[in-house]
Amino acid sequence: MYSTIWEIRKKFLLQQLLATERMRGWRTRKLGYELMKKEETYRVDDIQVLEGLQAVRKRPSMYIGSTDARGLHHLVYEVVDNSIDEAMVGYCNEIKVILHEDNRVTVTDNGRGIPVDVHSKYGKPGVEIVMTKLHAGGKFDKKSYKVSGGLHGVGVSVVNALSEWLEVRISRNNKIHSQRYEQGIPVKELEVVGEAEESGTTVTFKPDSEIFTEIEFNFETISTRLRELAFLNKGVKISIIDNKSSKENIFQYEGGISSFVQHLNKNKNVLHEDVIYFESSKGDVIVEVALQYNDGYNDNTHSFANNINTIEGGTHLSGFKAAMTRTLNDYARKNNLIKNEADKLSGEDCREGLTAILSVKLSEPQFEGQTKTKLGNSEIKGIMESIVNDKLAEFFEENPRTARSVIEKAIIASHARIAARKARELTRRKTVLEGSNLPGKLADCSEKDPEKCELYVVEGDSAGGSAKQGRDRTFQAILPLRGKILNVEKARLDKIYKNAEIQTLITAIGTNIREDFDISKTRYHKIIIMTDADVDGAHIRTLLLTFFYRYMEDLINAGYIYIAKPPLYRLKKGSKEHYVYSDSEKDEMYKELGESGVSIQRYKGLGEMNPTQLWETTMNPDTRIIVKVTLDDAAYADELFTTLMGDQVEPRREFIQEHAEEVVNLDV
Repeated sequence: MYSTIWEIRKKFLLQQLLATERMRGWRTRKLGYELMKKEETYRVDDIQVLEGLQAVRKRPSMYIGSTDARGLHHLVYEVVDNSIDEAMVGYCNEIKVILHEDNRVTVTDNGRGIPVDVHSKYGKPGVEIVMTKLHAGGKFDKKSYKVSGGLHGVGVSVVNALSEWLEVRISRNNKIHSQRYEQGIPVKELEVVGEAEESGTTVTFKPDSEIFTEIEFNFETISTRLRELAFLNKGVKISIIDNKSSKENIFQYEGGISSFVQHLNKNKNVLHEDVIYFESSKGDVIVEVALQYNDGYNDNTHSFANNINTIEGGTHLSGFKAAMTRTLNDYARKNNLIKNEADKLSGEDCREGLTAILSVKLSEPQFEGQTKTKLGNSEIKGIMESIVNDKLAEFFEENPRTARSVIEKAIIASHARIAARKARELTRRKTVLEGSNLPGKLADCSEKDPEKCELYVVEGDSAGGSAKQGRDRTFQAILPLRGKILNVEKARLDKIYKNAEIQTLITAIGTNIREDFDISKTRYHKIIIMTDADVDGAHIRTLLLTFFYRYMEDLINAGYIYIAKPPLYRLKKGSKEHYVYSDSEKDEMYKELGESGVSIQRYKGLGEMNPTQLWETTMNPDTRIIVKVTLDDAAYADELFTTLMGDQVEPRREFIQEHAEEVVNLDV
């Protein structure tokens, strides 16, 4: 089904970026910080019960987000979370994940082991309470886990409730204890099954096919998450084995988040060889920052709180950005690199080409619900700002050559920003003079409610013509693009604003980009990329995705960007027509129709379809297939776009070689 060299990219990109793995809730160990006194042990009476489990199987999406592949993978992370929490407080240094051939998953750690003695209040073993009760765990006070990501205590009990069966084995107090559950219900009492020399917990579960639309785990998806956890937990060894494919990954990074930054910049030209790293604390708040500049044009900053990926940022990110802008401007003024207030660097100037990882540890983080995508603790902004101001200023004083190269890059970015603003204002004036604020090539829809409107971004005038004739004019708008848009991975903002096709796209959508971006002005809540099923079409799709990711990322986060999936073949026998989307579907349909008298047409371009066919196969909401673009792992997305669209040829060649076996059809 993946028919071109660029379709290799499509398969991998859609797996990791476009489709389904929005797994949140990552945890981390304390990295040797004095946030947890070792003598305060994890005891059964530390477990507190807030409510029961009944609603989970009835409404699983409330707890894991969805019941597709995204929610399925979330189960693994919830179990790994507990092991990471043990690592966070210094009791675990090795975690193993095994994907079995029958879609079972096993997660093992060498932590303290879940308590197994009987709870004085509830009359059940601690492990049974943890496994069968929502909001049950040792993370609601500050004794057992002073730093933890799993503050709501719903994780492993939700996994248990949504599994066909789950078995837990606990090594604790020199004994191995075991218990089995089916659909969240214990089917036998906790029992001792052997002797143990070391402590730890092993959880094996099989997702319930009655709950999930698919139960096959993706090795690459889980590996990406585990690698990030290893970066964020300095020295912890995290391994994953896939028994189906015999693949194995082992992640362990003594450099911690400095290694993370090096990894993200591995295919980029860096301005300074060494990663700038500092760590400091104030009260019970620990701050780690690692950063390095490259010669690119994008800000690649990722923030974490208690190892939870705060993809929507929060107070720690706000403090970091404010400190970076102040420190660079102070150094530039002090060393006469900028002359007056008019030359002041903006925050965007200061972060151009920056790759940074921020990690804060705190005892009582305030997140936005169970998804935990934004940190809200007001005091963290000031703490982060103060630490970054002091540490970065100190580094610049000790490393003037690096400081000068960073400031000079920011000054060039400032000049480009001013040029971009002039180009933008010129375009606006031209639009006013011409008496229209929408591009002429846009065939707009009559509906004005953005929630009901769709914009098809179509490759070429020929396909655009068919789409305009075949569409439903009430709610579907068509914007044909001529040729390939600018590769924004290799261009500054001023050049981007001068590109006619990009300017047309920006104007049609209505939000503007970067610092002027305003999602409330989005004219369409479905923006559908529709390109040919050939090499050029895949390339255009990648260029558009790169643009949306780099300059309109909030549209992706809002769920407004989609990929159209036109059919690959039309099979016709007599008066009956059948459209299929892969070679395997084509072969099956060919046999089903009886082979004799069947004509097969291979579509390489949308222009080969007449308006009626295009509507029936690709534009009719009742029959079409479209894939929503999601952004679950921004760090991985940045790495992938850099590999595919950046200057370095060798990483791109290695990527193609690595995934060449995934190609089913190859256009040559």
